[in-house]
Amino acid sequence: LYRYLGWETTMPEFAHLPLLLKPDGKGKLSKRDGLKHGFPVFPLNWNDPASGEDLMGFRESGFLPDAFTNFLAMLGWNPGTEQELFDLANLISEFSIERIGKAGAKFDIEKAKWFNQQYLKEKPLEYLTDCLEESMANEGLHSPRSINEKIAEVMRERIIYPSDIFEKSRFFFSPPETYDEKVIKKKWNEEIASIIEEYANALSKHDSMTAEVAKETLSSVLELHNTGMGKIMPALRTSLTGEGGGPDLMSIIEILGPLESSKRIQTAIEKLQDR
Repeated sequence: LYRYLGWETTMPEFAHLPLLLKPDGKGKLSKRDGLKHGFPVFPLNWNDPASGEDLMGFRESGFLPDAFTNFLAMLGWNPGTEQELFDLANLISEFSIERIGKAGAKFDIEKAKWFNQQYLKEKPLEYLTDCLEESMANEGLHSPRSINEKIAEVMRERIIYPSDIFEKSRFFFSPPETYDEKVIKKKWNEEIASIIEEYANALSKHDSMTAEVAKETLSSVLELHNTGMGKIMPALRTSLTGEGGGPDLMSIIEILGPLESSKRIQTAIEKLQDR
């Protein structure tokens, strides 16, 4: 077309990027793959006029613009080094068309999540706290900003999307109604219950407590029983949060406060006494 119109002198160089392939590498990616596997394939929410289907976009799914750009840049291109994280300015300066591969690039949604996680880790605490408080407000919850900052900080390393800050920290706002079954089966017994009950009694003597003091208090109780932390931590965690994993347990106790922590431990012991 350029030649036909006599524009050869101003004709740009054209290059074809490799195809985006399905996650398993078998065939090119389509919007149906997103529906099938439960991940977005469009930047923004999109309604298919032919089928009427609503397809979720990366933005609405919680992907950050910089993380999404970084992820896309690494599909079919690499800088020739081990570096994977680039801001836009560095991508522009490092990009070379010679580094574009010829083979198709797998659309790895897990890698996209990894990029998002890395970028979220580096977000200012103010941003993470704002995300938490926005989700809290949607559910009619409120707590002091200072507490919310502690929650956001302790969850920083455990989130993939901004919404995870609240979704993965719900135990801070309401005590558990159920307890991790695997932990209860493997780690809960009368001896453990007796030790953590003693810890609960020690906690109840304080109105507030730092994570360091919470750990020192626990160490004192365990020393009396000649028991290591590894033996009781799973049961202690699930009595406080209902879960088998999560952020630093002593930080959880600091945020919940020793009185609420003591109450939750006692409740768990009562509920699980016949197990």
